Amino acid sequence: MKIFLVAGEPSGDRLGAALMAGLKVLSPGVEFAGVAGPLMQAEGMGSLFPMEELSVMGIAEVLPKYFHLKRRIRDVAEAVIASDAAALVTIDSPDFGLRVAALVKAARPGLRTIHYVAPSVWAWRPGRAAKMARHVDHVLALLPFEPPYMQAAGMTCDFVGHPVVAEPVASDAERAAWAGEGPLVLALPGSRRGEVARLAPVLGEVVGRLAARHPGLRVALPTVRGVAGLVREVTAGWPVRPQIVEEAGAKRGAFAAADVAIAASGTVSLELAAVGCPMVIAYDMHPLTLWLMRRAALIDTVTLVNLVSETRVVPEFIGDRCRADLIAPAVEALLAQPSAQDAAMALTMSRLGAGGEPPGLRAARSVLGVL
Repeated sequence: MKIFLVAGEPSGDRLGAALMAGLKVLSPGVEFAGVAGPLMQAEGMGSLFPMEELSVMGIAEVLPKYFHLKRRIRDVAEAVIASDAAALVTIDSPDFGLRVAALVKAARPGLRTIHYVAPSVWAWRPGRAAKMARHVDHVLALLPFEPPYMQAAGMTCDFVGHPVVAEPVASDAERAAWAGEGPLVLALPGSRRGEVARLAPVLGEVVGRLAARHPGLRVALPTVRGVAGLVREVTAGWPVRPQIVEEAGAKRGAFAAADVAIAASGTVSLELAAVGCPMVIAYDMHPLTLWLMRRAALIDTVTLVNLVSETRVVPEFIGDRCRADLIAPAVEALLAQPSAQDAAMALTMSRLGAGGEPPGLRAARSVLGVL
């Protein structure tokens, strides 16, 4: 059996790798094709082209690459149609993956189409679920409250848990590697080039303000392959030079040892909650993208820890509030009271499936059930 997988960014690559591992356990001999990042490639899958070509977010950011992305949508759809795959699994990146699914379903109506990560219709654009149901058969949901939204639109849907609850924890040696005198701050400006370019100057200014009050301040900046060079370039002038980390073990150690994190919005908030690291969320984007998203928003927070725990304990600095003079005091407050977010983080992990069957295996079981 062959399954065609399409991932478009690092978070999707992690999901895809765990799904592949689960499928290999439950269905030995399964084969894979599609678009993959390094983690999926490590599970034995080639990639039609570098996954990083698809890691673009925001209307204004996508426009300059529109024709290239449209060509890639056609390339991937044609590859699926020509293959003998039993199913297409598009992973996150809905603006790309669901367009591929639409072309594939039109040409091969009998091929099962599965989307991994339910669209956040509870947050904005609720009509997406009905539109998606035209060419998606089944959805794998990361959040426990999502299946009813998908089922109401006409798709089947399973809550499979969030992969963050099954990720490896830092060893004592990995954590000890970050031991030091001053507080350790995690700076997490995102995994897309546009995010890094916008957030790095703000985070650098926050670091400067913190360093003035904490002379021994240390900064760790975990990053990913596609933006590592840019990260080194834009942080070269920071008041405290961050230690840039790409290796998985060093990243785990930094997350576990950090006293506080300043993070871009997204899955990273759950990664921080998994290790109990208090956090502040900072995010900026093109003004047009921000304006459109605010007009469409149905919720008052973008942080998954706040949403899943039904609290608002994680402070957010979005758009015009993404300013160092606002962010630095919030970080100081967490350094002074590091346990302020503990209960919400623990509740989040419990609701996402901590202690149960690994989400990758649950996702694989769901995919095979559909087939």
